[in-house]
Amino acid sequence: MHTITLVSTIHRELGKCNPSELSTILEKLKPEVIFLEALPSTYSNYQQSIFHSFEVYHEKLELAAIQKFSERFPVEYVPVLENELPNSLDKKLHKLSGFVQLQRLLDDHNSIFKERGFDYLNSEECSDQIEEMRELERHLLNDNDLEKLVRQEIDIYENSMMKNIYEYCRKNRFSKAVFMCGVAHRKSIISKIQEFNTKRKLNLNWKIYGT
Repeated sequence: MHTITLVSTIHRELGKCNPSELSTILEKLKPEVIFLEALPSTYSNYQQSIFHSFEVYHEKLELAAIQKFSERFPVEYVPVLENELPNSLDKKLHKLSGFVQLQRLLDDHNSIFKERGFDYLNSEECSDQIEEMRELERHLLNDNDLEKLVRQEIDIYENSMMKNIYEYCRKNRFSKAVFMCGVAHRKSIISKIQEFNTKRKLNLNWKIYGT
């Protein structure tokens, strides 16, 4: 059976959230395949060549961690995005940028995972804090049409990643994999697992890192 461990991440280095710490997690899990929330173009053939020839690590936190891991263990890298995040999300963040209450929550959230790293990102405590921010965002935007559009488009974005993972699993044999995805998607991805196992008629054995 395919076993996939969901590991929540951020996309840039910050404090204890860094490539070395993430690579250590990968070494514990020893995946044969790593699914990543990234477009195929994010790690181009040229960038791969630069790394293999000169050990120049990628600027994206997760890719640098994969590169470090691949120096010691063979692994198949599989980007699972088809499209970038929707433009509606940028519009939403722009509308929310002036609200001091929300910014304080974001600053507190960032300072915690800077200090506590991936253990915090992969905890229920972190999921609860993110949900608190989402509730505040909905309140500040009065649950308007833009907020609803963002939710719909993020749902499509996440479903696309899940679909690509299941399609890969249907066509390829392996025992252990990791799916590294931004922490903002953690709760939603977890809720989609049973739905996709049923809908895709493929019973993948999912594990949630940190639980």
